[in-house]
Amino acid sequence: MAETGRPARPRARDAAATRRALLDAAAELFFERGFQRTTVRDIADRAGANQALIFRYFGSKAAVFEAVAARLGHEQLDRTPVERLLETTVRSMVQGEPGRRRDHTMVTFLRSLGTDGPAADIAEQLGDDYAAALSTLTDAPDARLRAQLVLAWLVGIGLVRDVSRIEPLKTASADEVTALFLKAARTLLEGTE
Repeated sequence: MAETGRPARPRARDAAATRRALLDAAAELFFERGFQRTTVRDIADRAGANQALIFRYFGSKAAVFEAVAARLGHEQLDRTPVERLLETTVRSMVQGEPGRRRDHTMVTFLRSLGTDGPAADIAEQLGDDYAAALSTLTDAPDARLRAQLVLAWLVGIGLVRDVSRIEPLKTASADEVTALFLKAARTLLEGTE
């Protein structure tokens, strides 16, 4: 009871903040472990929330993955002019500024490809969306193939740098990697800045 004689009101819950915390935790775990090896309990524990909230807000682990994909991958597509998409994407993947999390969208999806089910479908759709955007950067009749080749290379950079951790790519500067990548990508997609 409160001092006024009325029952104390329950503490206000911030559903939006909890949802964001769950998405942040899921994004980190999907990057670290991939879709299959990340559990709902792991996501909830990392977010400091009850796992029942994942089902309340999202419905399933696959839906959490979809939400992470939409937030990370599609935000980048929506906010970046297509001619700068490659530079923005590769730089965000390799930049390691202190206090700033890198964008691990591509590596997250790479770890989830080859699995069955919704995560693989979502990863494939995001790849298709990126390829469609990148294919507008050339007038070549095989524009879609060119875009997919560049995208495959981009995913490979994420794999070597963050998963395999092979030198010298592991520690190469973001400026060096970005400049070399864009120079080569321009041979396939002339409209790349």
